[in-house]
Amino acid sequence: MNLAEKKETHGIVIDILMKGHPEDPRPIFKREPLVQAVGITQFKLLELIPKKIEIRLHEDLYIGDGEREKIERVKRRIHYRDLTPTARIELPFVIEKIVREREPEYVSFFNRAISVTPKLHMLHLLPGIGKKLMWEILGEREKKPFENFSDISHRIKAIPHPERMIINRVLEEIQDPDVKYHLFTSR
Repeated sequence: MNLAEKKETHGIVIDILMKGHPEDPRPIFKREPLVQAVGITQFKLLELIPKKIEIRLHEDLYIGDGEREKIERVKRRIHYRDLTPTARIELPFVIEKIVREREPEYVSFFNRAISVTPKLHMLHLLPGIGKKLMWEILGEREKKPFENFSDISHRIKAIPHPERMIINRVLEEIQDPDVKYHLFTSR
């Protein structure tokens, strides 16, 4: 199953609109409350309809199948351009939180990245990685797989913050609708 077909089961809140979206043309009393969130496995941007329960910014909400405690339903998937100004400000912080909490998955990327085409490697798609650095990463991971972000930065001196490379790539994939290769997000 490819990423586009998989459903997110958890989302992190990046904005709460208890009076609906400000650009909704309907009168305020007819608008339904909305929550903008980002999924934790594929970084899908979503609009959720909350139940009448208190929800906090950066809260992790269950949005999968079955009974949901705080969310009535997933309204729709949205694009970056649909995010509120608050959601756009909060998005990088939430992506950083997700990457740090799921560190083994992203370290695994450094250990398993492969060539996409004869002239392009997945590692090249990370901001700041050129051919020389790519070869250094490949050489180090052959000696021993990377264990965590700290191990990467210790063994590859030119990468002091490998998590920043992942975070920046995720943001690029979310913000740019024309990005050709998706390493961490679904189209």
